[in-house]
Amino acid sequence: MAAQDQHPINSGFGFKTTARDIVGHTDLTGRNYIVTGGGSGIGLETVRALARVGGHVTVPVRDRGKAEAALADVAGQVVIADMDLADIASVRRFAADYAANGKPLHGLINNAGFMACPLARVGKAWEYQFAVCISAISR
Repeated sequence: MAAQDQHPINSGFGFKTTARDIVGHTDLTGRNYIVTGGGSGIGLETVRALARVGGHVTVPVRDRGKAEAALADVAGQVVIADMDLADIASVRRFAADYAANGKPLHGLINNAGFMACPLARVGKAWEYQFAVCISAISR
């Protein structure tokens, strides 16, 4: 796609738009979401916004203690689950456990990520950052 082929979509959202602005008065009661990286930053605000309008949110995390502290104000609509995107077995366990609960999944927000980490290897000697990003989108 050439640059001249790009056109604004005029969604009404811009760089000052908040998660609260996006969900507005939407009613997500009875709808289930998974938000990776939901224990901090943009992911945390996404979880709060979804829960605020009735969404039930599962937040898979590496560090349960940090996530519990960050999400304490939205408990009740949020379930914290154990998962480490750098550990494929952990991702598979999380996916199997979620599937076993029988609840449909209405949305998956793959927000987990990090940058500029030191070189590390996981799994089958995959570079750590690459492995986490691939797990987030392919599992």
